[in-house]
Amino acid sequence: MYKNQKVPVRVLNKLFTWKFYFAIALILVSASLYFVHFLIFRDKYHIFYYLLSDIAFLPVEVLIVSFILHKLLQVRERKAMLNKLNMVIGTFFSEVGTDLLRSISCVYDPRVNELRRHLKVLKTETDKYYNIVRTRIRTYDHNVDVSKGKLDDLKSFLISKREFLLRLLENPNLLEHDGFTDLLWAVFHLTDELAMRKRFSELPQTDLIHLSGDIKRVYGHLTLEWLDYMHHLKRSYPYIYSLAIRTNPFDIDASPVVS
Repeated sequence: MYKNQKVPVRVLNKLFTWKFYFAIALILVSASLYFVHFLIFRDKYHIFYYLLSDIAFLPVEVLIVSFILHKLLQVRERKAMLNKLNMVIGTFFSEVGTDLLRSISCVYDPRVNELRRHLKVLKTETDKYYNIVRTRIRTYDHNVDVSKGKLDDLKSFLISKREFLLRLLENPNLLEHDGFTDLLWAVFHLTDELAMRKRFSELPQTDLIHLSGDIKRVYGHLTLEWLDYMHHLKRSYPYIYSLAIRTNPFDIDASPVVS
C-alpha cells in the first residue's frame, strides 16, 4: 500500500466490528485473571503449566466443536428443512398433484389396475410394505395412451395451475429434494408442450408419441413422490394421512367422508 493511500472507512468498519472488540475484551480479561493469580500466589510454574495444558487441549476442542457438534447441528437443521419441504410437497398435492395423478392414472393408463392393487390398500400397511411397493413402482412401465382421453382437458388444467407451480419454484428448500424438483420440471415441460399446440386432433402419430413420453415422465415421477409423501404423513402426521388416504387417487371408491 502506498504511503499516502488511505484505508477506506468501509474496510475499517468491517475490521472493527463488535466481534473484534469482544475478542479483545476476552483476551484482556484472561490476562488480568492470570496477573491477579500471580499477584496472590506468586507461582509462575502453575500459571504456565495450566496455560500450556489448556492450549494443548485446544485442537481436541476444535475437533469436537467443528466436526461432531457442527455435524449434529447440520443433521438437525436438515431435518427441520425437510419438514418444511414436506409442507410444500403437501401443498402441491392438495392443489395439483392428486388431481393430476388421478387424471393420468384413470384416463391415460390402460394398465392402471396393476398399480391399484398395491396403492389402494396403504392405510394399514407397514414400512416394509412401502419399500416393496416403491421398488415395484420404479420397475412399473408407466406407459400412457393419449387416445384414451382429451388432451385439451389436461392442457387447460395444467395452464390454470402454472402460476401456482411458479411460486413453488421460489422456495429455496426445493434444491434439497432432487426427486420433487425433477417432478416440477417434468410438469412444467409437459405444460409448455401442451400449451404450444392448438388442435390435438390434427397432430401426427409421431407427435402424439412424443406427448405420450412427456406424460409418462410426469406420471412416473408423480407416482413415486406421492408414495413417499404418503409414507412421510403416515409416520409424522396421522390425521393428515387419514384424509390423504380417504382421497387416494388410485382408489376409485375413495371418499373424504368417514364411514
